[in-house]
Amino acid sequence: MTEERLEETASTHDLSSLVIPLLKGVIYQEGNAVQWSALLALQPRVRDYVAVLGLELVLDEAEGYAFLRARSDDGDDTVSKLPRLIARRPLSFPVSLLLALLRKKLAEFDASGSDTRLVLSRDEIVDLIRVFLPESGNEVRLVDQIETHLNKVVELGFLRRLRAGAARPGGQAAMFEVQRILKAFVDAQWLAELDARLAGYQAHLAGESEENRDG
Repeated sequence: MTEERLEETASTHDLSSLVIPLLKGVIYQEGNAVQWSALLALQPRVRDYVAVLGLELVLDEAEGYAFLRARSDDGDDTVSKLPRLIARRPLSFPVSLLLALLRKKLAEFDASGSDTRLVLSRDEIVDLIRVFLPESGNEVRLVDQIETHLNKVVELGFLRRLRAGAARPGGQAAMFEVQRILKAFVDAQWLAELDARLAGYQAHLAGESEENRDG
């Protein structure tokens, strides 16, 4: 988009029309192209405005998303004393694990260069995580538990539920698109260490299973 076009788009928006949606969640280029263009044009002003609130704007033009997060204090007493507007939400281990596995899947998908959208069925997601969960003799209960974790990931905005069969002709299974904003929450360094973490966890699970059988 040209500089003149950006200025024209920005003139029809004010800061509140951008900051309020950002305080509520993520702005996606795909979801609202006009709003996204305005955000690009007013980006410096948005950054200055939210900085007063102890927040920083995270914007990825290539991936097409933007969100706010709390500024790190880095020893700044002024920032550390500000009330937190963006709450930190502790995640259960299965949800954290599912996010990590989806992030790894996204990295593998990007490396293949086949498409820009990673779409997985519910069964594919269940298969991703089930090997890392404690063994269960009740398959239905296990799948229900995974479904609960999956719903939480959807609620957090890292998965988008698609219409049944919309992504794959003739398919009726529940389908999910992995949102690319996940890359901002699971960084490359953590991802590089993921295989070692998962191997350690699997060894721990194997030890627990042996103890249960012996008991």
